[in-house]
Amino acid sequence: MTIISVFKKDWQSELRTRYAINALAMFILVTISVILFSVGQEKVSEHLTGGLFWVVIFFSAMSGLSRAFVSEEERGTTLTLQLIAAPSTIYFGKLFFNLVLVFIMNISIVILFYLLFESYIILNVSLFLLSLFLGSTGIAVSSTLIAAIIAKANTKGTLYPVLSFPILLPLILTLMELTKFAMDGDLISDSYAELMVLVSYDVIMATAGYMLFDFIWKD
Repeated sequence: MTIISVFKKDWQSELRTRYAINALAMFILVTISVILFSVGQEKVSEHLTGGLFWVVIFFSAMSGLSRAFVSEEERGTTLTLQLIAAPSTIYFGKLFFNLVLVFIMNISIVILFYLLFESYIILNVSLFLLSLFLGSTGIAVSSTLIAAIIAKANTKGTLYPVLSFPILLPLILTLMELTKFAMDGDLISDSYAELMVLVSYDVIMATAGYMLFDFIWKD
């Protein structure tokens, strides 16, 4: 069984149930609607919309990315998957699936923010897109590892946010800072330190996930 086979299995299952897609879509729409109603006619600053952008992404990820390994546990097919695929194959297949979901989610949120918030103006698009790519990768990598850890827990719904918050908080704070720089029109070279933090975070989390997944998956 290959990485693509694992991805196709999860994607076809998601298209049938649409649990993660529906959860992400509903949370995004409800959250942005609440923000718009709360703001009303008040003028929202550019930096505030940048912060709200990543807050919406963070909580949307909490609502839709926790079921990467839950379907196998619910259907009792975990042992079968362990027998037909190597742990690394399963890990990267699930990671690829979460990456696709995260990128679809984040691109949708970007479009909605551009359409609904007049003050959401990015002067340095290259810096913003680079930050969005690295940030989305970090969210997907972290979410995949956390989902594997909580797959066998009885309280998956509450445990996922509890574990995700301290792990994703440094990433979200760095992304908020980079979004602020992008809105101010700062150069990529001026944001080198923050970008290196994102790259380091992604590499560390991906490496940790790859090294630990074998023990988590077979425990």
